[in-house]
This record gives sequence, structure tokens and C-alpha cells, in this order.
Amino acid sequence: MKAKEEKSTGLVKKYSITIASADFAAAVDKKLAKVAQDIKMPGFRAGHAPKAMIEQKYRPSVLGEVLDEIIRDAANQVIVENKLRPAVTPDIKIEKFEDGKDIEFTMEVEVLPEIKLGDFSKITLKKYVAKVPAEEIEKAINYMAESRRNTAKVEKDRASKKGDVVVIDFVGSIDGVEFNGGKGSNYPLELGSNSFIPGYEDQLIGHKVGETVNVKTTFPAEYHAKELAGKEALFVTTIKELREFVPTEINDDFAKSVGAKDLNDLKAQISAHISGNYEATSRIKLKRDLLDILDKEYKFEIPQKLVDAEYEMIERQYQAAKANNRLDEADKKRDEKDILAEYKDIALRRVKLGLLLSEVGNVNKIMLSADDINKAIMNEAKKYPGQEKQVFDYYARNKEAVEALRAPAYEDKIIDFVLSQAKLNDTEISVAELYNFDQIAPKAAKSAEKSASKAKTESKTAAKTTKTAAKKAPAKKTSKKSAA
Repeated sequence: MKAKEEKSTGLVKKYSITIASADFAAAVDKKLAKVAQDIKMPGFRAGHAPKAMIEQKYRPSVLGEVLDEIIRDAANQVIVENKLRPAVTPDIKIEKFEDGKDIEFTMEVEVLPEIKLGDFSKITLKKYVAKVPAEEIEKAINYMAESRRNTAKVEKDRASKKGDVVVIDFVGSIDGVEFNGGKGSNYPLELGSNSFIPGYEDQLIGHKVGETVNVKTTFPAEYHAKELAGKEALFVTTIKELREFVPTEINDDFAKSVGAKDLNDLKAQISAHISGNYEATSRIKLKRDLLDILDKEYKFEIPQKLVDAEYEMIERQYQAAKANNRLDEADKKRDEKDILAEYKDIALRRVKLGLLLSEVGNVNKIMLSADDINKAIMNEAKKYPGQEKQVFDYYARNKEAVEALRAPAYEDKIIDFVLSQAKLNDTEISVAELYNFDQIAPKAAKSAEKSASKAKTESKTAAKTTKTAAKKAPAKKTSKKSAA
């Protein structure tokens, strides 16, 4: 094999590669010999058919397969010998392929840039801290108490009102014919909960126990049962009992009923939980500020094909959101050209940060451990209070889901490493300021979060680029069609 580097431009390098016809012929003979071992031809035992017969029948199909292999191997050899780090799969073009003559092809490859890391200890960042207001703790306790309310039978002879619970029997019909699922007995219904179809609960307000009410209503056009959607129905409803909610007394007994030792312990647990949420939000801002600084301080060439691929992904998300009417109101009013132009900036920033973080991980030999993955799973479980076991079971059964956590977990570990080198100054702010991202988030980051079309966050994309950029891309497989 002979390889010659052509004129290169920036990160794009081009090579002309020649494979001797003798080497190709030897590879074809080797492949045919391997094929002959397992082939059975009429009148011959497996592996004993004449070479001429094997060549006549199988050589045309073997040529394409061997061409793919020998070109791929040659391209990878050029990559290794020249210490190239492909950013994407190289482009290969066969220039000359004739039986009995040397094979000539070109390989164009865009490589990863050289990134010289600076001193992270010179970075100074504000770490935003917010204290948990006492009213937030009280609000959380009241919400818990509200969700655990009990009801008591109303002994007074009065009409029902919004907020009451009526125990009812009902029979539903359409055009005088009962329908499946339209009948119930002793059903407790909170008036004003909107748990029944629109208009049903309102017609039960102002009635007493023992009354039968003919409730006339119409099923929504988008009702899940298509045979009922959009149709008028009559529900003959009898009120059997009237109940009202009894306020839950917030005391030590209540705290014990939700798993705490006493009321003070419950307040401490709630405070710790809210504080954890504040800490997570603070980290998001801290991370964004760090990424802004890194984006500003580091200048290096960025592989255009990586940027193009990232932009295409973002644009597909935008177009899908647009087609499904999921754009936010602000984007609906904007010119699409302006939005797409902004996306190009976002794609460039994401790829740049991903490459930079990847280099930090490589240089500092940052590796993921089993504990890191377990921590990532724990963090996911925390997002679903009360359902932690189901989350753990899901990841225990789903290896692909665990793999999906690796890229963001790896990025988080790199971010933690950089933050451990930087100087962090605690800065106390209000809760409102903590959750106000408009003041701190960069334009690109804010735009990326505006609608469902941009649902993939900057950090996740950077993590993905971090993971993929560290790998060497193999040479593209040449198809038989292109070889011809």
C-alpha cells in the first residue's frame, strides 16, 4: 500500500492511496480458498471442488467483498500511521478499479482539533445559595395534609355545594340505550374535581340526599372511547349520601402517619428536600456559568461535519414540533430563518463544548466507575418520589437505559473535576432569583430551551459529543455498487 497526503485545508485532510494489484489478487485467492472449504458442488466432496470451478462461480461476488475489506483496512492503516483522530467517518472514493491493475482511491477525513488546556484554578465562579423560607416548609406540610384529608358524613339537611363529596348511583344512556361503562353505584364524587365529563358535576350542585337528577351532558369530541365521542348522554343520578372534607390536624401524630418521628422531624426532612432542590438548581446555573467561560476563553477549529450533524438534529426537532403544533407562542411569531440561524450558533457551541470536555476527560484520565453509574440511577430515582423502587427495577432490567446514562454521567464527572479546580464564591440570593434563569442563562442556552423542538439540553448534547469524540471513527465501508 502507498499513501500520499494531498493538500489539506484546516481540519480536513485528503490522502491518495494505492493498493498493489498483487496484494488484491492474493486477498481474493485467500477468500476463495476459505469459501471452497465449505462449498459443496455436484460430484465433489466439500472442500474438494476444482479451483477453476470455484473461481468461475464465486469470484464475482468475492471481488466486491474483498474490495470493501482491503480498502477499509488500508484506510485504517493510514489513520493509525499518521496518528489521525477522525471526527466523523472518513469519506472514501474509488478512483480506479480494474481487474489486474492497482486499486486507487482517495480518503478525505476531518480530524479532531488539538486543544491546549489552560489552568482551571484561574476560573472564578459564583455559587448561588438560597435559604429555605419557613413559609415554604409550611406550604409543603399543608399540601401533604390536604392530600390526606378524610371526609365525614354531613348530618345537617342541606344542599350539596362545590367541594362536597356526593356518593351516587348513576346509569348512563344514549338515545335511551345504556352503554358499557356508564353505570356505577356508591361512587364517591368530589364536586368541582372535574374528574367526570364536563358539565356533569355542576348539575349535581344544589341537590339534597335522596334526590334523583337527570344529568344531560355531551362527551368531548376527543373522548378516548370513540363510540361515545361527541355524543349527548343522559345520566340518571341518585344522591345517596353527602360528605364533606374534614381538615387534617397537623401535629406529631400526622407527622408519624407520613413516616416522620414527629412534627419537627417532618419539617427537617422537608427542609432538606427543598434544600436539595435548591442545590440542584444552583448547580445548573454554576454549570452554565462555567460553560460560558470555557466557550469564551477557548478558541480552536471545530469540525464542520460535527456541527452540521448537530444542526440537522436540532432542525429536525424544530420541524417536528412545528408539524405537531408544539412550538411555544414566542417562536410561532418569529421568522423561521431567524430561528434556524440561531440554531446554527447553538450547534456550534454544543459541539465546541463537547470537544473541550472530552479533551479534559482524556488528558486527566477521568473514567466512569460503577459507583458513578449507581449515583446517576439514584439521581434519576429522586425525580420520582415514592416510585424509587420502580425506577431501580427499570434500570436493573434495561441495560440500554443504563448505557444512556453514561454520557451525561461522564460529562458531570468532568464538570465536577473542573469545578474542583476553580474558585467558587458562595453568593446568597432569593429563591425567586435562584429560579430566574433569564438573568444568567446565555442566549443560546435560553433559545435551546424555548420549545419542544429544542428539548435536548445543551449539557446532554455536550455529553454525547464528549463520548463520541473520544472514539476513533472507522473508515466507511465501500459498497459493491460503488466498487463497480
